[in-house]
Amino acid sequence: MAKSRQHFSSQDSSLSPTSVRSKEWEGPSRWTEYLGPEPSPMTSRSSRTAGPDGQIVQSAGVSHKGLNMQWVVQLTEVAEGLMAKMYRLNQILDYPDPVGHTFSEAFWKAGVFPNHPRLCLLLSKKFPEHYSKLQLERVDKVALDALHDNAGLHLQSLEPWVQLLLDLMAFREQALRLILDLSSTVITLLPHQNSLILHAFMDLFCSFVRVNLFSEKIPRKMMLQMYNLLHAISRNDRDCDFYHRLVQFIDGYDPPLKGLKEDLNFVSPRIGEVLEAVGPIIFLSTDTRKLRNEGFLSPYHPRYPDILTNSAHPMRAQDLANVTSYREWVLFGYLVCPDELLRVTSIDIALVVLKENLVLTLFRDEYILLHEEYQLFVLPRIIESKKMAKSGRTKQKEADLEYSVAKQVEKMISEVHEQALLSCDAIHRERRILLKQEIGRMVLFFTDQPSLLAPNIQMVFSALAFAQCEVLWYFQHVGIASSKSKAVRMVSVEIDPSDPTIGFLLDGMDHLCCLVRKYIAAIRGYALSYLSSCAGRIRFLLNTPGMVALDLDASLKSLFQQIVQHLENIPKPQGENVSAITCDLSEFRKDWLSILMIVTSSRSSINIRHLEKATVSTGKEGLLSEGNAAYNWSRCVDELESQLSKHASLKKLYFYHQHLTAVFRNTMFGPEGRPQHCCAWLGVASSFPECASPIVPEEVTKIGRDAVLYVESLIESIMGGLEGLINILDSEGGFGALENQLLPEQAASYMNSASRISITSAKSPKGAPGFPLPGHESRPENNASIKMLEAAVQRLTNLCSVLNDMEPICVLNHVFVLREYMRECILGNLRRRLLAVLKTDNDLQRPTVLESLIRRHISIIHLAEQHISMDLTQGIREVLLSEAFSGPVSSLHLFEKPEEQHTGSATEAVCNWYIENIIKDISGAGILFAPIHKCFKSTRPVGGYFADSVTDLRELKAFARIFGGYGVDRLDRLLKEHTAALLNCIDTSLRSNRDVLEAVAGSLHSGDRNEREASIKQIVDIDTVIGFCVQAGLALAFDRSLAEAAGTVLFEGAPLIHSLLAGISKHIPEEIPEKKEVRRLRGVANNVGVVDNHDSQWVRLILEEVGGANDGSWSLLPYFFAAFMTSNIWTTTAFNVDTGGFNNNMHCLARCISAVIAGSEFVRVEREYQQRQSLSNGHVGESVDSEQSRLSAEASIKSTMQLFVKFSASIILDSWSETNRSHLVAQLIFLDQLCEISPYLPRSSLEPHVPYAILRSIYSQYYTNSPNTPLALLSISPRHSPAVSLSHASPAARQPRGDSTPQYDSGYFKGSSSHGQEHIYDGGSSRSTEHRQQNYRRSGPLDYGSSRKVKFAEGSTSGNTGPSPLPRFAVSRSGPISYK
Repeated sequence: MAKSRQHFSSQDSSLSPTSVRSKEWEGPSRWTEYLGPEPSPMTSRSSRTAGPDGQIVQSAGVSHKGLNMQWVVQLTEVAEGLMAKMYRLNQILDYPDPVGHTFSEAFWKAGVFPNHPRLCLLLSKKFPEHYSKLQLERVDKVALDALHDNAGLHLQSLEPWVQLLLDLMAFREQALRLILDLSSTVITLLPHQNSLILHAFMDLFCSFVRVNLFSEKIPRKMMLQMYNLLHAISRNDRDCDFYHRLVQFIDGYDPPLKGLKEDLNFVSPRIGEVLEAVGPIIFLSTDTRKLRNEGFLSPYHPRYPDILTNSAHPMRAQDLANVTSYREWVLFGYLVCPDELLRVTSIDIALVVLKENLVLTLFRDEYILLHEEYQLFVLPRIIESKKMAKSGRTKQKEADLEYSVAKQVEKMISEVHEQALLSCDAIHRERRILLKQEIGRMVLFFTDQPSLLAPNIQMVFSALAFAQCEVLWYFQHVGIASSKSKAVRMVSVEIDPSDPTIGFLLDGMDHLCCLVRKYIAAIRGYALSYLSSCAGRIRFLLNTPGMVALDLDASLKSLFQQIVQHLENIPKPQGENVSAITCDLSEFRKDWLSILMIVTSSRSSINIRHLEKATVSTGKEGLLSEGNAAYNWSRCVDELESQLSKHASLKKLYFYHQHLTAVFRNTMFGPEGRPQHCCAWLGVASSFPECASPIVPEEVTKIGRDAVLYVESLIESIMGGLEGLINILDSEGGFGALENQLLPEQAASYMNSASRISITSAKSPKGAPGFPLPGHESRPENNASIKMLEAAVQRLTNLCSVLNDMEPICVLNHVFVLREYMRECILGNLRRRLLAVLKTDNDLQRPTVLESLIRRHISIIHLAEQHISMDLTQGIREVLLSEAFSGPVSSLHLFEKPEEQHTGSATEAVCNWYIENIIKDISGAGILFAPIHKCFKSTRPVGGYFADSVTDLRELKAFARIFGGYGVDRLDRLLKEHTAALLNCIDTSLRSNRDVLEAVAGSLHSGDRNEREASIKQIVDIDTVIGFCVQAGLALAFDRSLAEAAGTVLFEGAPLIHSLLAGISKHIPEEIPEKKEVRRLRGVANNVGVVDNHDSQWVRLILEEVGGANDGSWSLLPYFFAAFMTSNIWTTTAFNVDTGGFNNNMHCLARCISAVIAGSEFVRVEREYQQRQSLSNGHVGESVDSEQSRLSAEASIKSTMQLFVKFSASIILDSWSETNRSHLVAQLIFLDQLCEISPYLPRSSLEPHVPYAILRSIYSQYYTNSPNTPLALLSISPRHSPAVSLSHASPAARQPRGDSTPQYDSGYFKGSSSHGQEHIYDGGSSRSTEHRQQNYRRSGPLDYGSSRKVKFAEGSTSGNTGPSPLPRFAVSRSGPISYK
């Protein structure tokens, strides 16, 4: 404890009944521990009460002519300290029940009492019997032996708490003596005559009652008995010296109300007088109609708006500030002085207060059940009085009246409990509504007219005190269960946890306090002016004939003169320097209290009645009224903050902070909640640490920690509500309902459904109910949802504005800045929203849909940003950047790619999905690249969509806009890594089959067919390598589309940079080896699609990064690729007119072969150049050599490609026979497409090996007939026919039914993407200008006439009706492909 008591033996003698009381026992010095090092501001001055000869008298707080006010206030502070100690003991002991002898397991483990329940309970139950009479050894011999062994330790743990019992006993004696002395010597204790001394007296009275009632909640009996037993064990069976006095004290206060009634019986009449005197104010406070109609809490009179200063009843409005104290006086006064209820007017006062309360708060959150205590202790006394009055009827005339009153009181106490259970919440709810309205008006009025705040400051204090009382009452009664008087069952009070008035009251109190603090200089200035004028009035009153005739003694006259001097010495406020005036009026207040103590004492020759008679005849306020008014206004000069704290502090809510949090969550975002209230809910926590008592040092840490947790919990709720509002607006029922659009698939489904029903039918189409149609929000039945949307927008903007303007919340050394929390909340919610909408229930969200959802969310953030004084747009960029790139910031400034490139989770998820589902096709959805549409298609949905819905140019542009350059780079990097792995497989296969390939090369050159076929058959896993190459081709096609999308987005967002790259790419020097800067620039240009030769450059970069194509086996690459022509995969390969490619992506093999041959040759030539340079040390012919190397590389690529075409055509035509020709058409078209794709392979390269006549015939039959039916060639077996294989594999021939993706448009010359974007290829060009850079022809090799093209276009409209029989041109053997 703060003050240790280690030497009890030295004090025991002074505490024995026979010894003389020591000075420490009597005087204030005993309570140093409770009062602290600094005396209270009201009593810091030494006790100055002069006797007749002028000497200062100090004796136990009583002087010859007046009482010492200091001692009254100090004992009230001591009571607070005693209750804080008892509260802490209760916490340590886990809130025991000493009356019912119920103790938890934690009680015995707390270390205060020995863990021997049987012994302790016996000693407690047998109190006040001495332990020697209880035969303890028979009860628990083992425990008793243990006590003998550890008596010293147990004594030490009990010692501070036994000292608390001693302090309680000493407090009882000193406080009671002072209460009795005040009661007997003070002439008047009426509120309108002597309010200052009355409040001090009643505060001490209530504290005295509280302390003794609270003491019943600690195990006093067990504590004393066990301590005495341990003391006897360690001191040879000798009782501690104070044992018998404490036994007498505890027994006398068992129960406490019994002792309190006996002790306070003498002051009972004075208490009754006081309670009768405060009755009118209590009645007024309960009459909400009168308060409202008469304007007691309004700055202007309701019926007379011109009267702005509420001059009708200023004193009565001021008294309302004390009504909380008055109610407590009534509850405590009638409880311990029940005889005063027999006064005629007391029953109404008691009924009003008892009807609206169920509990009587003792200290913090400790309470007793009010009505149970009245029925147990007050009712028997009333019944006894009734019996006495009845028996004395014939003897006294007043007996009838006493009997009647006693009977009414008995009935009231018996019935009021039931009334309170039913009506108390309704009474207080009505009062809270009144205060909500009055304080709201008060805030608006004083905000508009701040000059009227100072004259009405006492009324502001009344409103604050009223609201403070109601808020505390609400939380004190949450969860209270009270037993009815006639029934045993418990009835809980129905307190509405979602009552919105609490938020309004807290907010109103907070605004009023802010106004007072804002205009504190004006209030001080007004108070100083009042005190200056008051000095003249008091001097005038002192010089009136009546006062002169009183012949005041020297000491009293001196005090009056000092009062006048204090007031006259007040500095005069001039101009704007009021706030700079420092004025301490504590001495003035002390002198005035000294005067009051003298003139209200019955021992003084001059008393209050003399002064009033001497001064009231002037027709003005009496001397005491002026002095009391000056006392109150002086507190507005130098104690305004403490006044504000007294009337408006909600620090006691700390003890109900769990309920506080629950009510906040129920009301803040309810229909009646207001966002601006959150400031007040949070601001309450700033005062929580003030609850900590200096007597219990550990409370500061605990309460501070709880206050911080409370603020964090509320902030979490507020931010959760903020997120909820944003997400409501961002939902499909929010802004999503206002921007409803049909996807192309939905529109097609709707139109198809609508076309199947008759026009006259009133029914909706079957496809429509699946999704709302645009414009549905304008229908009358949707008005409510639109209004709710508007309310959500208003609430969001209000909340953002309030949080932005809110001052930082300071709790101890923690500072909470709501603006920063709001920023983190909004941006964190954006990040979570981005990750949430990234995936649908099935799979990846379409990038265009994802972009629209993100844009919608960002638009809501921009809406909130208009009310926030910070840049959220920068934060949005940071979030999107972090999801696209999350490596170290330094990596953003390095041109070299770091080995471990960390990326955002969103980008990583999207990129991995594309690699796994589109390139690798792990779900087996039948991914096909459609060169015509420049996107990927699938035979069944990949996740929730068909492949073309997530891979066409529009979707990839949306991806680039969402994730920016870092997202594009990441996807490009993953494609490169995947392609590098595939190229490594090619390298491995080349190495393992090197000998065989050399034999194949020799046979191809020699023309030995048999040796060639035998060698090719020895190549291992050729079909597997073909699959790898097809995947590499898919990756090349995807990256090409990605580069085009990135270039388009770059052109839209930064056209100057795009044009710069496009211009530079045409003038990049072609040299080998390339400089680092040139290579980097070419790579950037390649990534945005401004380089013609994308594929070969891309493969070249991959091979350079991984060090590929560094083996001599790569020279056999054309022979290895030519061997692919012998694979069985060609037997199931068929050309598809709809897609411009093959049904198994073999056209991607052509893209791969072209890029790999070109890239590997560039790398080989560059490596040879570097070797030559290293041998010659780079001295001669560097530029010429570099140019020759580039030319030799291009020549080598061309020769290699021509070699591949030559040998492939040879293998194709050699392998054709009458019995095996199903592969021929596909292979010839494949070679034609290779020439189209490769920039190094002229069209004429194919003519010597495959005449154009053959290709013309093939394309003629494909485009002349229905595109849905593939070209069928003569074959021995139907299962080898391309027609059969195509009908089983091609998406054009086999479309799934019932999906949302429209059927593929069937024309070659009229292609259609999944989004309905049409591209018409007309006239004399086989390629549109837009796609000329791709070196890819969209028609056959021949230049058909316009009539032929129109015919084809018309024929293309006949699709989607199923296959039709085709004239098979190859039935006769005289066709163009029947010759060898």
